[in-house]
Amino acid sequence: MKFTVLTLFPDMFKSYLGDSILKRAILKKLIKIEILNIRDFAKDKHKQVDDTPYGGGAGMLLSCSPIFDAVEHAKKTNNGKVIFFSPHGKLLNQAKARKLAKKDEDFILLCGRYEGVDQRVVDALVDEEISIGNYVLTGGELAAMVFVDVLSRLKQGVLGDKASFEEDSFSLNLNGKKEYPQYTKPAVFRGMKVPEVLLSGNHAEIEKWKKRNLK
Repeated sequence: MKFTVLTLFPDMFKSYLGDSILKRAILKKLIKIEILNIRDFAKDKHKQVDDTPYGGGAGMLLSCSPIFDAVEHAKKTNNGKVIFFSPHGKLLNQAKARKLAKKDEDFILLCGRYEGVDQRVVDALVDEEISIGNYVLTGGELAAMVFVDVLSRLKQGVLGDKASFEEDSFSLNLNGKKEYPQYTKPAVFRGMKVPEVLLSGNHAEIEKWKKRNLK
């Protein structure tokens, strides 16, 4: 599974991809990440990638030319779907993530900025628009990180224990419900006690407790 990210701020991804589970997944070659700077595809000496919108309005729009060139360059090594993160898109939930991850496809992730992108980019290049929630971000970079994280952890081998995602909130094993409360040592902390059944060693009763406490 390969993710090619098109962004104006490539440095935002270095820390996130350089730690923990995603770093190990990259080192094990379970996933591949390529970050392309859209500004590198600007043609003028000032590396301008945006302009004012026709018809007026606040803010700036990312222009067609650098994005078209960036996507065409990305497609030389990644023939996956082009995803654009937008409030107009389908909501990325766990069911949607499972559907996308099951195909083990590659993706080109386009991160917008400012007031978005020229509509011709969406019409000509984008295969699917995706939203991560009903709110507005300053850019698509955080959405791209969420997308990479959600899909990567569903790929076999990325998490150390397969049960880690099979029993996650919203998983099929939990019938799409949210996970039960969990506790670790000590058994009593500042007067707050772990439920007795979890200390009992009675696995059948523990399973019943877990099912009762799904949310």
